[in-house]
Amino acid sequence: MEGHCMKCKERKTMKDAQMTMTKRGGFMAKGKCGSCGTTICAICSKDNAEKAIKAGEAKKAF
Repeated sequence: MEGHCMKCKERKTMKDAQMTMTKRGGFMAKGKCGSCGTTICAICSKDNAEKAIKAGEAKKAF
């Protein structure tokens, strides 16, 4: 999974990504930046969230 790191100012690969569900029913991947360790979030569709979980890129946390 990739997300935009606000500290590095570029797209980075997440370490230890977890797929969570928002209050409104959307999906969000949360993980750590591989370079600086800052928390990275990425909003996902249901299809992309299921693909990431199935591929082993993110753990299911909901």
